[in-house]
Amino acid sequence: MSGEWMVKVLEDLTNSFGPAGYEKEVLSKAKSYMQAYADEIMSDKLGSLAFVKKGGSERPRVLLAGHVDEVGFVVSGINDQGFLSFAPLGGWFDQVLLSTRVIVRTQKGDLNGVIAAKPPHLIPPEEANKVITKDNMFIDIGASSADEARNMGVRIGDPVVPCSSFTIMKNGEVAMGKAFDDRVGAAIAMEVVRRLRTEGIQHPNTVFGAATVMEEVGLRGATTIASLVDPDVAIVLEVDIAGDVPGIPAGQAQTKIGKGPSIVAMDASMIPNQPLKNLAIRVAEENNIPYQLSLVARGGTDAGRIHIHKVGCPSLVIGVPTRHIHSAASIMSLSDVRNAVRLVLEMVKRLDAETVRKLTEW
Repeated sequence: MSGEWMVKVLEDLTNSFGPAGYEKEVLSKAKSYMQAYADEIMSDKLGSLAFVKKGGSERPRVLLAGHVDEVGFVVSGINDQGFLSFAPLGGWFDQVLLSTRVIVRTQKGDLNGVIAAKPPHLIPPEEANKVITKDNMFIDIGASSADEARNMGVRIGDPVVPCSSFTIMKNGEVAMGKAFDDRVGAAIAMEVVRRLRTEGIQHPNTVFGAATVMEEVGLRGATTIASLVDPDVAIVLEVDIAGDVPGIPAGQAQTKIGKGPSIVAMDASMIPNQPLKNLAIRVAEENNIPYQLSLVARGGTDAGRIHIHKVGCPSLVIGVPTRHIHSAASIMSLSDVRNAVRLVLEMVKRLDAETVRKLTEW
């Protein structure tokens, strides 16, 4: 990747504990990494951070946003035997949950646990072929009673995340881990700000690399970061749904890992500003940066809120194709991350006042 710094950031951020609403650990690490590179670090009152890099002009303000919350759970109950019921934070596919190791963060420290259900040997034949839904699962922390679980520190509302470590695969070309959605986007924004600083790259604007919160529960941090930054143009950095797995027909998910970042033509929350989309395509082609065009029929990103900030903010989503998102082990290509950084850097260099003005010239 762009040196060891980027690998370290990705590993550290994705290994960190931070479901929606409980992102403090991740934000603290991101802030620590960026102290040496940002001209200023700003924060809204939900916790989202903006890393400011001043350029040739105070405006246009270019917002590069990636959210740092991950999908997780909260403890919703403790039964008499000490097993924990849970509620989701963000979207989970029930079938990925069973046997997932988890970490429960309590007032007394972290507890290890596993998501489990009734043993299959004891399931009646008429139920054996049915999908077990999350409301019939529980978290086993090794307790034998409700009192024991409470003495271990468990309370209603304690947050939970999968226990899964960042792993480099395939001779350093591919990474696997949790929380790629969307700490990879935040890491790209951080890397762009870092390289603007360390390489002395000239840019005719002010860049705000943002780490936003609570995207997975309704794009909440996107609303407040837009109010804080008041951007003139926004590039949201996200994962994209890789379609290079068995059973995905052509046209349902267009991107493949290792073939370049995606330029998202539309998702359920936003149709991008068309001149900005075309600029991204042109910049990629002029600089021999591989890219893929993508359409995401379901799901949205922080751009869904940012693009309707005030009277509107021209916005675009650039994604990193990722397999198995919203699970304990996603997979992505590190070359796609490198090329996303390249594409965003080249776009930032071109977003001067006249170019940004023409984005909304009707």
